[in-house]
Amino acid sequence: SLDTRFFKEGAERGAFFLANMAVVEEGAKKKKFLTKNEKKRAKKKAAKLESREATSEAPPPPPDEDDPPLPDDEEVNVVVEYVSAAVDVEPGMEEFKAIFEKFGSVEELTKEDKAKKPSEAKEKEPAAKGAKGEAAAKGEGEGGGGGGGEGGDSDEEGEESGEKRLSRKARKKASRLSVAELKQLVQRADVVEAHDVTSADPRFLVFLKAYRNTVPVPRHWCHKRKYLQGKRGIEKTPFQLPEFIATTGIEKIRTALMEQEALQSAKQKGRGRVAPKMGKIDIDYQVLHDAFFKYQKKPSLSGHGDLYYEGKEFEVKLRSKAPGNLSASLKEALAIPEGAPPPWLINMQRYGPPPAYPNLRVPGLNAPLPQGCKFGFQPGEWGKPPVDEYGR
Repeated sequence: SLDTRFFKEGAERGAFFLANMAVVEEGAKKKKFLTKNEKKRAKKKAAKLESREATSEAPPPPPDEDDPPLPDDEEVNVVVEYVSAAVDVEPGMEEFKAIFEKFGSVEELTKEDKAKKPSEAKEKEPAAKGAKGEAAAKGEGEGGGGGGGEGGDSDEEGEESGEKRLSRKARKKASRLSVAELKQLVQRADVVEAHDVTSADPRFLVFLKAYRNTVPVPRHWCHKRKYLQGKRGIEKTPFQLPEFIATTGIEKIRTALMEQEALQSAKQKGRGRVAPKMGKIDIDYQVLHDAFFKYQKKPSLSGHGDLYYEGKEFEVKLRSKAPGNLSASLKEALAIPEGAPPPWLINMQRYGPPPAYPNLRVPGLNAPLPQGCKFGFQPGEWGKPPVDEYGR
């Protein structure tokens, strides 16, 4: 049948597989191959055995007849004295003699070590005495506090003998530069602030602050109160439409509609919600097109590194003002008559133009006088005339 035939074939295959496994095991037992690591280990073991045999077979060296016999129990104190050879200066090398003299000889170096040892022993003695005095003071205090003065005296002596050590904070403060010293060391003294001296490297910090296009850290980083805490009671100004949108008249139309809605009753408002009327705010398309594509202007943006700070919007913008140009209101405030020089012209002629504006053109200093004016020191005159390097 099929079952018996399949069973016979399976039995034959199993017997063949077992016979092959037995042959492989016998071959492995007869011939064993060593790996690379096993060969290395075997070589190391053989080298170690050879070295041990060589050391065991070598006889000990015979003792010298001149050497005295050493005692077994006592330790031998050997004192080694170093004697350095004299330095012979060759001809033509006299200039380097002073350099060789600055290097300490062997004798001097060994003397310093010998001198340190007794000084260390002396330092340990007062420390041990102080510890004994403290223990004695404690014992007397427990017994009744009769003789506590002796321990206190020893503590005072220990404090007097040892130097007063500064704390780490005091040492850091002593090694810190002052603001005046830091301003003298750097090129841009105008960027130095009071807290810059507390940094790890103040000079490098000031260099980074003075570097071109550097954005400063916001000034409220060191404030104790929270950011914008001072604007709590100030009323916010309502939003204003840009000028090019306001010219279309949309604001007036919206206010008129809002006034009409305010006068409506509740029924009318409800009807308007259910069936709203379209086209209430109707503006000409050409007007809107011109407003956005013809008359639109870019808003004023802050420059690179120009950060906002509290109260910036309340500052007066001086973009319309220029140095050297006196407005009519300023002349009136300073009581300068028409055609008269400014009161600081004489000092500018003596000391030069202001350092912040080296290229500033000032009439009477490095620019021609206005029409109808003359040099002199009478009222209304423009001081000393400019001269060349030879005084002409």
